[in-house]
Amino acid sequence: MSGFEANFDGLVGLTHHYAGLSVGNKASIYNRDSVSNPRKAALQGLMKMKSLADVGFIQGVLPPQQRPNIPALRNLGFAGSDEQVLQKAAQYSPVLLSKLSSASSMWTANAATVSPSADSADQRVHFTVANLNNKLHRSLETETTAAALKATFANQNYFVHHHALPQHEDFGDEGAANHNRLCGDYHTPGVQVFVYGRSVLRGGPMPQLYPARQTREASEAVARLHQLNPAQTVFVQQKPVAIDSGVFHNDVIAVSNRNVLFHHQYAYLNQAQALAEIKEKMAVLGHDFVAIEVPSERVSIKDVVDSYLFNSQLLSKTDGKMMIVVPEECRQNAVVWDYLQSLIAQTSSPINEVCVFDLRESMRNGGGPACLRLRVVLNDAEFSAVNPATLMNTQLYDRLTKWIEQHYRDQLCSSDLADPQLLREFYTALDELTQILNLGSIYEFQR
Repeated sequence: MSGFEANFDGLVGLTHHYAGLSVGNKASIYNRDSVSNPRKAALQGLMKMKSLADVGFIQGVLPPQQRPNIPALRNLGFAGSDEQVLQKAAQYSPVLLSKLSSASSMWTANAATVSPSADSADQRVHFTVANLNNKLHRSLETETTAAALKATFANQNYFVHHHALPQHEDFGDEGAANHNRLCGDYHTPGVQVFVYGRSVLRGGPMPQLYPARQTREASEAVARLHQLNPAQTVFVQQKPVAIDSGVFHNDVIAVSNRNVLFHHQYAYLNQAQALAEIKEKMAVLGHDFVAIEVPSERVSIKDVVDSYLFNSQLLSKTDGKMMIVVPEECRQNAVVWDYLQSLIAQTSSPINEVCVFDLRESMRNGGGPACLRLRVVLNDAEFSAVNPATLMNTQLYDRLTKWIEQHYRDQLCSSDLADPQLLREFYTALDELTQILNLGSIYEFQR
């Protein structure tokens, strides 16, 4: 049975705005209070999905969440009609309203950790929704994320959905943004690499400026839930200095595909030891391991964070080589672009093509190509059980383009979030979207 990697990207929500909510994410903080363009943001993300689908990659869509989050505001004691709840919250604290209006679910790399059936003891695809408890605005995503994933991957013969880990900092879990899988062919057993920022029980080095969002204990819990073989599992700590430099997730400093790990010199603590363990465990499975390490003297961490070089996608092409999908910021950074050109020019490099996308609206909030996608490895039978309405094609692209152009505003700032009309616009838009993607009643306001 063959296997392949599908990427499910998050649609940008109608309340996409620059609130600077993510401490440790330099782009998010730097662009705080800028005026955003939700329509442009959604169309940019949609174009990436369609362009990759057009050249043969399996591409799916995950929906935005209900924002402003009226149910959460009600749980905080704001009462009355939805419009009254919105106005009272705005009067109480515009900052709180901004947090409960974040469109951050667009970055589906944080939606969940996914393990394919080839690695799980019960031979099913496992999903564990990330609790994202380091940030209030993200911790509120778990329920709707779980509902959306269950509506997309519904067949229990093939898919297992686990609850998010306990909402406590000891089990901070940021999902697939801190997870890589290395393998030969997608359908064969692979080595899963879990990256953490700190260990609660073991102690050890920690960043000093910014939070380490992922704990080792959370990663180990996910591995147990997914019934992974310890002989095919690696736990490695992210280098604290990288986190303090703005590398808030592993996918800002490393990316993998099949047997290739593309990473920076300062990606991991005790990096040589970590790479040796991965290589050894890959060898037991009969796979070669290719680590492409970018030296700091060639590309500094600052250039990494500014360009999001590693917040990219590595995709396997039919010629056996790989394409790297990067944001436009990589082309605008002379150091990074020079490195990429030299990389693809090497005859021995597994990467021989660079594909550039303009994702400026997402990038200004701190999310590049890899942030926008959730990788799901499937075999043919599993793929046939995926909700077909969520899979990108020309018809879906046309419907979503019209939907975005009809419902999205072309500019938004934090003060607009208190506008009751925006709330009504969102309800109308999401009600229509559930029909387009055949998602059922995943939103609170529909229940």
